[in-house]
Amino acid sequence: MVTPKVAVLLAAYNGVSWLSEQVSSILGQIEVDVEVFISVDSSQDGTEAWVSKVACENKNVKPLPYGCEFGGAAVNFYWLVREVDVTEFDYIAFSDQDDIWFPDKLIRSIRVLDGNKYDAYSSNVIAFWPDGRKSLINKAQAQREMDYLFEAAGPGCTYVLNKGLAVGVKEFILGNWAVVKEIKLHDWLFYAYARSHGYRWFIDPEPTMFYRQHSSNQLGANIGFYAAFRRIHAIASGEWMLQAKTIAALVSREEKSLVSLFGSFERIKMLKLAIAPFRYRRRFRDQFFLSLAFVFLVFYKPRKLRF
Repeated sequence: MVTPKVAVLLAAYNGVSWLSEQVSSILGQIEVDVEVFISVDSSQDGTEAWVSKVACENKNVKPLPYGCEFGGAAVNFYWLVREVDVTEFDYIAFSDQDDIWFPDKLIRSIRVLDGNKYDAYSSNVIAFWPDGRKSLINKAQAQREMDYLFEAAGPGCTYVLNKGLAVGVKEFILGNWAVVKEIKLHDWLFYAYARSHGYRWFIDPEPTMFYRQHSSNQLGANIGFYAAFRRIHAIASGEWMLQAKTIAALVSREEKSLVSLFGSFERIKMLKLAIAPFRYRRRFRDQFFLSLAFVFLVFYKPRKLRF
């Protein structure tokens, strides 16, 4: 039996405090042949030096050239997809810098993909905090007709893509680089591309990793008052809807245009979206709040959407 070859694409930034545990959990994956490609957004805590040292000690750790300033994890991940030759691997996985993977994370996903002819895999995670608290983050509700326009398939650090989809994502990024860089959530964009182009995606209800929560998280687990406030601000400012429209425009195909769904944000179109939120989010609670968001946009058009 041939051991699956997996490229793990890891985006790092000021990650010295956590990278050792993360990389160790990746190199400790069972029944797979792993290579870890690390791209470092220029850091001030010695991340580059740490990565260089580990790369010297382990031939399966390969840093990309240093010196790039991405300004966010999403662009760093897009850069990784651009620079790594995905055709050399059977599967591509994505990794944050601060989590802890279960030893069978990759082989479990590969068995699901191969056994059920899926193209992509993601899973639930167990969020954990410095004080010892843990919480299951459940993203495994049934997929909806167009949920990919308004949400990801879960944390991008759980994503595993087969070679066919990975090649498609790479070509998509190369062909749309200027616009892709404006999308702040790579996991949302990758999911939208896959679903809109007919690839099959499985969301596993079983958690496959510990998802670290700390003050430096760019996004985190979306739990609590601050997370709710952040979502409300994104809606009120227009940033959330602008991202959704940009993603829809990027992944549209001639035979099924998605851009018309948003149009120029006329009130009637917002009302139509508000009455059918079950088409656009997987979880009932999220459907309810999405409907409220559309109603809000009927009466108030944020500055970013006034064009």
